[in-house]
This record gives sequence, C-alpha cells and structure tokens, in this order.
Amino acid sequence: MRVDLFDFELPPERIALRPVSPRDAARLLVVRPAPRGGAGASQPAAPTQAGLTDAHVRDLPDWLGPRDVLVVNDTRVVPARLDGVRRRAASQGEGVAVEAMLHKRLGPDSWLALARPGKRLAPGDHIHFSGAEGAGLDADIVGKGEGGEITLRFALAGAALDAAIAAIGHIPLPPYIAARRPDDAQDRADYQTMFARAEGSVAAPTAGLHFTPELIDRLAARGIATHRVTLHVGAGTFLPVKAEDTAAHRMHAEWGEISAQTAAALNAARAAGGRVVAVGTTATRLLESAAAEDGQLSAWRGETDIFITPGTRFRCVGGMLTNFHLPRSTLVMLVAAFIGHEAQKQAYAHAIAEGYRFYSYGDACLLLP
Repeated sequence: MRVDLFDFELPPERIALRPVSPRDAARLLVVRPAPRGGAGASQPAAPTQAGLTDAHVRDLPDWLGPRDVLVVNDTRVVPARLDGVRRRAASQGEGVAVEAMLHKRLGPDSWLALARPGKRLAPGDHIHFSGAEGAGLDADIVGKGEGGEITLRFALAGAALDAAIAAIGHIPLPPYIAARRPDDAQDRADYQTMFARAEGSVAAPTAGLHFTPELIDRLAARGIATHRVTLHVGAGTFLPVKAEDTAAHRMHAEWGEISAQTAAALNAARAAGGRVVAVGTTATRLLESAAAEDGQLSAWRGETDIFITPGTRFRCVGGMLTNFHLPRSTLVMLVAAFIGHEAQKQAYAHAIAEGYRFYSYGDACLLLP
C-alpha cells in the first residue's frame, strides 16, 4: 500500500509533553468497528464504520469480560542516550560532539548504536561519554554500518557497564518530545511502566504507561487476568518510513520472549471464549510473531521483524489497547490492519477533533474489532 495513505495532519498542541496524573486518568477512545459487509471471503468488504465511545482508561474493566485476558510488555527502558566527545590520536577532529543512542546489546562490553554526526565517525575513533558530577565512560568505535549506525566497545563490561550507563545516560525520549524540552528526573519515572522488569528497551511500550496498581486490582476483581511477555523495543521505532510503498519498508529486528506458562494461560483463555487483549503494539507484534496458524501459542524466544499492514490476518490477538501514533508510521499501519483503514481514519479524526492527547505521553484507544 502507498505510505501516504497513512498520513494525517496533527496540530502541534495535540502532542503530549507530560503524562496525566494519575496514569489511569488518561482519556480512552473505545473503537468498535461494525462487521465488514459481504457473506463470503470472495465478496468485497464494505468500508468499516467505527463505533466510537469517549471514556477514560480507568473505565477499562467495564469494556472487558471476565474471560478476557490482558497481555503487557514488561521490558524496561535503558537510559540509552549518551552524550560524548570524539577523540583521535591526531589533533584533527578533536572535540566533535557525539550523541549515541544504544539500541542493541551485542555482548558484555559491546552495543550497536545510532550516532550523530554519523558521517564524521569511523572505526578506530575513541569517544568519551560524560555525565553529571564528572562521571564518564570510554568506548571505541569498532564497526560502522549504514545510516550512522556504529558498534561501540566500552572500557567496562557486564554489570559495571550497566551501572555506568545508568549513571550518565539520558532517558531516550521520542524526538517529538525531546525537540521541545530536555529530559529530566521526572522522566525516569514517567517513561517506565509499572510492569517494567527486564532491561533492554530504548523506548517505552507506551500503552502500559496508563496502568496503576488500583486499575490492575479492579481488573482482577472483574476476573480479568494480566500476563506478561517481553519485547525489547529498538531504535527502529523512532525511524520514519521513507519508502513510498509499504512493500519496500524493512523493519528492525527486536528481541522478545513468551514463557511456556504465559502461552498456556493465553491458549486456555481463548479456548474458554475469552479475548487476548494486547496492551500495546509491541505485545501485539510479539504475540502474532509467535502464534501458529490456528492462534495457538508455545514458549517462544528470539528476534522478530514482523511488519503488520492492512490485509494481515490476526491469529491470536482479539483486542488491543494502544496510544495514538505518528503519521506514516508502522504503528498506525498496524492499527489500520487491526480495525480496518477506514475505521482507523475515523477514529483518529475524532480524536483530533475532540482534543485527545497524542503519542507516548498521550491518551489511549481500545480497539475491539
């Protein structure tokens, strides 16, 4: 499909720069598309008309049934943006400021990173990263790929490297927030979900940001269980789709895991007539990567570069809670695939008109096709 079909105009004031408090006070647009027309697969489907209801995230238990289950992503965001200075043995090029976004760990002392200015960096360069109160961390560039991607080998390894990155790194706020304000101490709390456990992401699974212990208790009281999976969100989530057609776009691979216990619980819920409701596009992509043709899940561990676009048949996920996404992004394409392109456009037009807050710190929508 043409990528420009997923474009839309968003007023800048609709971009949320901070989350609401409490987290479950965010607004929730419930989207229930009408059934597609046509009695058989060979007949063309009529445009989907979306049933739209304005609510709040705290109302989520009212929209789910006691046989439904929620699936959350328990990845934890690493303070993965590092600021430093390139150093060379020769004086030429001394003092070049470098920003590196770590996005994939290769070993105890090595990371892949997206770096700026990528064109001025080369294997053999040394970078000194610095933080507050004189803290520092040294690394050598040992490889360089396309688009400014570099391989960094640090002077520290393992837990010592993790501690140093935590000390000097910045929370990697999305560009549409970072361009308007610097990150601060509050972001270290705001940009983690209450489920965050397994370190490895450079972006938060933002649908999970809306949850509070009180909301989880209310869901449990209604008989709605919550299960965890892990998908480490990579820097590719920040990259625009530059291709003119979706067929030409290639996703960055991300690492994920589903335990045998979680797979069995989700299979049982589906067998009992419940819906698997994924909290976020990350959980959705992981579940659909792991699901067999009949939707059954088994323990799964590995990398996925699944790209979900309209026409994809969802095998496992029956509902999705997600934020409002960037124009022309792979995430808005996933939403269109889940509820239909026309329903997605109607929902987003309604959200813009009604003043919903967009993107990572913004409001949410509950998609129930």
